Amino acid sequence: MGAIPVVDLRDYRSGPAAARARFVEILRGGLCEFGFAVVEGHAIDPGLIRRAYSHFEAFFAQDKQSKAECSGVAGGQRGFTPFGIEHAKDQSRPDLKEFFHVGQEGVVGVEFPANVWPRQLPELRTDALLLFRALEACSIQLLESLAEGFALPREIFASTVTAGNSVLRALHYPPVTAAAHPDALRSAAHEDINLITLLCEASEAGLEIRSPGGTSGWLPVDVAPGQIVVDSGDMLSRLTNGVVPATTHRVVNPVGPANVDRYSLPFFAHPRSECDLTVLPAFVTEDRPCRHAPITAGAYLTERLREIGLSS
Repeated sequence: MGAIPVVDLRDYRSGPAAARARFVEILRGGLCEFGFAVVEGHAIDPGLIRRAYSHFEAFFAQDKQSKAECSGVAGGQRGFTPFGIEHAKDQSRPDLKEFFHVGQEGVVGVEFPANVWPRQLPELRTDALLLFRALEACSIQLLESLAEGFALPREIFASTVTAGNSVLRALHYPPVTAAAHPDALRSAAHEDINLITLLCEASEAGLEIRSPGGTSGWLPVDVAPGQIVVDSGDMLSRLTNGVVPATTHRVVNPVGPANVDRYSLPFFAHPRSECDLTVLPAFVTEDRPCRHAPITAGAYLTERLREIGLSS
């Protein structure tokens, strides 16, 4: 088993033809083999990422009542979701985490749940939206590259997330206490719902993916400062008929001195609700018949939110 590949987005954006072609091939190969790749050269300001982390750390440090003022949005799609709510699909035990969701704002002609902002931290809104838009732009370029890797129209994936129902999630995993259930994890084994996820470098280690090839082992995902992890979700797997897998991953509990707070900032690139997730004909063959019935992105999201405890 090889290592999760690393690609430099500058090669795709402005490199010579050979470098661009190499980027397209390595990204496609990494997502097809692992469902994961590591991206550098993405041009997202590291200072912006640090500021966003600082703002959200301040938010999660507030008392329960203050955080609860930002909760209550249907399905947890915006604002704060406390401990004991979300669990992995087919799991009843909640994950050891709390989180905050930021979505589209100021998009004309498309209806989204309104963002909820903490009144005590007005600067959080500015930097969270800046980071949202930077990650959204990066996700669009990665999806364009992936389409090129399959010799498909460049916009076939990316057009679905333009003004889409994407979400920036700020996650807080506190130190694991003796009171936690022995089988509970910071984030139990799961697959992401969306097309692709961009994960800013987390404050601590712990992310693992299930080893490719059907084995039961787990592979740690370690990134260098400034790198971003990209992984493929269920919606992309549906569109590609499983050619691009939605790889199972988890966040394991810390041990010993590493038992400290962990923060992470994933961006979930979601299509607009009306987008069709019917398997694309290019991925249906005699050896790989169509595996999924047609469904819209909105209907699929509703179904999955119910499965993970965020909607009834």
